[in-house]
Amino acid sequence: MSLGPTAMRRLVREMATLRSSPPDGIRVTTNEEDILDFCGIVQGPEGTPYEGGYFRIGFKFTEEFPAAPPKCTMLTRIFHPNVSKSGEICVNTLKKDWKREYGITHILVTIKCLLIYPNAESALDEAAGKLLLENYDEYFKHAKLITNVHAKPKTRPPEFDPPSITTTPAPATPSLPGPPTTLPGPSRSSIPPIVVESPIKAPQKVSSTVLLPTPEPTEPLQLSPSNNNSRLPPTAPSSSTSITASAASHKDSPHVQNDNPGLPGGPLQPAAGNGNTNAPSLKRAAMVGGVAKRKKGLKRL
Repeated sequence: MSLGPTAMRRLVREMATLRSSPPDGIRVTTNEEDILDFCGIVQGPEGTPYEGGYFRIGFKFTEEFPAAPPKCTMLTRIFHPNVSKSGEICVNTLKKDWKREYGITHILVTIKCLLIYPNAESALDEAAGKLLLENYDEYFKHAKLITNVHAKPKTRPPEFDPPSITTTPAPATPSLPGPPTTLPGPSRSSIPPIVVESPIKAPQKVSSTVLLPTPEPTEPLQLSPSNNNSRLPPTAPSSSTSITASAASHKDSPHVQNDNPGLPGGPLQPAAGNGNTNAPSLKRAAMVGGVAKRKKGLKRL
């Protein structure tokens, strides 16, 4: 039976959606030669006597589709109140409740719900409906037995296998003649380590010893023979000159008091009347003579 172009395009789109992203527990098998030759597969829901079974549903379309529902038949034997022994399915969606918007996916989801919630009031299999109302345990046991015998295959249908991920190997890049990509060179172990010298040098230790010029020895101070017991300490030439000048000024100016303890009139001079009246004059003569000798020594240098 052929369908119109509109119905055929709709059916093709729905089949592609069922293959790419099917609902849980629902698959379809198609025939590449005839798109209308297909059947749906419903996996038995968990917790029901149909668990572990795979139930196939056949479809037959009429020229009125999609205005009229297709005829569905249970191809796998099942013990269910709403499925006859010949495979006819009693569900309102496939009869009076059908809508033009419904499609293959909606029919398969409704049949899966029928396996979970059987309706004993509109039973096509009277024995199954009666047993469901009177003794659910016996109904469950008998339905499970039929499922294990007729609906449970040794291996599950390949449509329920997870899609295998196949990776396409990348095409090999042709090798072009040319220089090698790796250049020969010394191994890492043969490369000597690089030593980086710091440009900043440590400051050299500078000796803190300062060498001063050695002063030349000077001649000892000679005193006049008139007073051998009197000795003056050696003094620098500049100091002696200043002392001599100071003594001369004090001698000429009797009104100026002499602060030098070694000169006449100083605070350390002996008092008059002690018997040593020639001491001041002898000291002045010795000082004048010593200054003259130092001047001669400087001229020789």
